[in-house]
Amino acid sequence: MSITANDIQRKSWLEVPSNSDFPIQNIPFGVFLTKENIVTVGTRIGDFAIDLGALQQLNYFEGIELTDDMFMQDTLNDFISDGQKTWRLVRNRIADIFDEINPKLQGNAEDRDIVIFKMEDVEMQLPVLIGDYTDFYSSKEHATNVGKMFRDPENALLPNWLHIPVGYHGRSSTIVPSGISVHRPMGQMLPNGETTPVFGPSRSVDFELETAFITTDVNIMGENILVTEAEDYIFGMVLLNDWSARDIQKWEYVPLGPFLAKSFASSISPWIVTMDALEPFRTKGPKQEPTPLPYLQQKGKHSFDINLEVAIQPENAEATVISNSNFKYMYWTMSQQLAHHTSNGCRVNSGDMMGSGTISGPTPDSFGSMLELTWGGKNPVQLKDGTERKFINDNDTVIMKGHCQNGHVRIGFGEVSSKLLPPFVRK
Repeated sequence: MSITANDIQRKSWLEVPSNSDFPIQNIPFGVFLTKENIVTVGTRIGDFAIDLGALQQLNYFEGIELTDDMFMQDTLNDFISDGQKTWRLVRNRIADIFDEINPKLQGNAEDRDIVIFKMEDVEMQLPVLIGDYTDFYSSKEHATNVGKMFRDPENALLPNWLHIPVGYHGRSSTIVPSGISVHRPMGQMLPNGETTPVFGPSRSVDFELETAFITTDVNIMGENILVTEAEDYIFGMVLLNDWSARDIQKWEYVPLGPFLAKSFASSISPWIVTMDALEPFRTKGPKQEPTPLPYLQQKGKHSFDINLEVAIQPENAEATVISNSNFKYMYWTMSQQLAHHTSNGCRVNSGDMMGSGTISGPTPDSFGSMLELTWGGKNPVQLKDGTERKFINDNDTVIMKGHCQNGHVRIGFGEVSSKLLPPFVRK
């Protein structure tokens, strides 16, 4: 089935700013709360949120097989479970409905009032019920930088890194959408030069610049998915700030890896940008040497050219962009990650989320964490207000943005923005 929604000649009868992340060729999916406290599945064009539940009730999806309440839910899980054919039919139909040459909704003021909202009048929610969350470690530059800092600089990568997409099982209960503040975590740490650990607020809270992909139902328990089929099970992508407490992490991660240093908060952008929308921005990733084992081998373009940036905004001050990176730097692809994840028969369900791991580029200004940007705190980053940062301060807001752009169209994610608050105080 062709992806007619991607037609670069399309224009919408809704006003779309020229620099918008959300032209009619994007059509992401999310969940929002209206002023009437109604939760609905929706999409976005320009600065307008569109109620897909209302569109369905008004029969705008006639001819597409959907359950009666498909879009009148508080998550996208059921829609995602329906699979790629349904995603594409719905997205193509939405593009047709809002095409400037289609008068059906454009000319019906009563329906428009029910269906269309200004973004400022809705509150974005977590788009899926995330049953499981896996975080990978797939940027060669990031893994090398961390290895140089904490291990032997001559042997920065562990022996397994170039053979498998390394990952760990994260915690889905503390994933929150953009706009939700997070608290500085408490934890156990071993201060430099000490032999006895202490308990208290983390002094080294960091961001990690990541993306994440959302899956449909992939397999039954015991079944593995071929790398050549894996992309069929990926619904779309979001931006991910995978918060980290470096001092807690340093003390706890041997021998079993990340735990409390990573489970206190992860923030995601609220609109899931579909793989169909990202199709024009496919590109080749880095050459993989040595050649992966056969179950991970793939040919062609399986990465995506997604520009990424990170800014820090102190309270009552201007934001400073401190990193510019790109998803195309990732060594392991999403399809390789998913194929490896299921290679042992692990079941993956609709709404599961897979983090890319920190995305760092080849130059210091493209590193994806404060740990790297300041090289463990040795080289503080200067902000526009004159202050310096080794890590994230209380009341700082971390803002991540991402978009793809070619000569025809810009497809973006919006942003994931989250403020770091002081430690939670029990009343």
